[in-house]
Amino acid sequence: MERRVTAEAAASPGRAYCNNGPVTRASLDKQPHEVASMFDDVAERYDLTNDVLSLGQDRRWRKEVAKAVDARPAQKVLDLAAGTGTSSLPFARTGAYVVPCDFSQGMLRVGKQRQPWLPYTAGDATRLPFKDDTFDAVTISFGLRNVQDTDAALREMYRVTRPGGRVVICEFSHPTWAPLRTVYTEYLMRALPPVARAVSSSPDAYVYLAESIRAWPDQPALAERLGKAGWSRVAWRNLSGGIVALHRGFKKS
Repeated sequence: MERRVTAEAAASPGRAYCNNGPVTRASLDKQPHEVASMFDDVAERYDLTNDVLSLGQDRRWRKEVAKAVDARPAQKVLDLAAGTGTSSLPFARTGAYVVPCDFSQGMLRVGKQRQPWLPYTAGDATRLPFKDDTFDAVTISFGLRNVQDTDAALREMYRVTRPGGRVVICEFSHPTWAPLRTVYTEYLMRALPPVARAVSSSPDAYVYLAESIRAWPDQPALAERLGKAGWSRVAWRNLSGGIVALHRGFKKS
């Protein structure tokens, strides 16, 4: 079911170092250098690990993102938190010009090795290295909750989108059915870390990721923040019972 809020109704592991030695994972205050370092360390096996931990559901979620973005030939698409570029490939296949952008140099290096033809770009979502009104669509999948300043990122996405263009955000969210919410929370905090230890090069990263999912705002709260950033016709659709939500919005012409 798709829900809407009007613009009028919308009024808001890598390794870091401290004096006592290395910190094994980023903290929830999301210092950019900590999060970037975290993703550098998991880059090589990131796509495989996600496939295992999501029980293959991430493939279906990404297909839904591609449908929502609806990229067309010659359109310009900005794919933020693109990591190794796996999320960018469906847009490239439509004939659109897609720019994979990420602030993890490790992710970008792995992506460039795998898909050297894509124009990988290093960039911080809160200070994008692009001109105003550049892209027909901006999208970010499973990355917005790792940005230090969510509202600044939403405003930057708005700035670089052309009038009439769109944003599509795919992010972990809050299951709408209470029993599923309980099971999901138990999986995140109990099952996810041991599974990550078996398949990931940096399992502590996935403890951080589980915590960041639990702390993320629910579907209406994110929709409200989109409206505050200027996006109009904001809507969301739940996937997998609300484990993931697709939010979209448009920039006024």
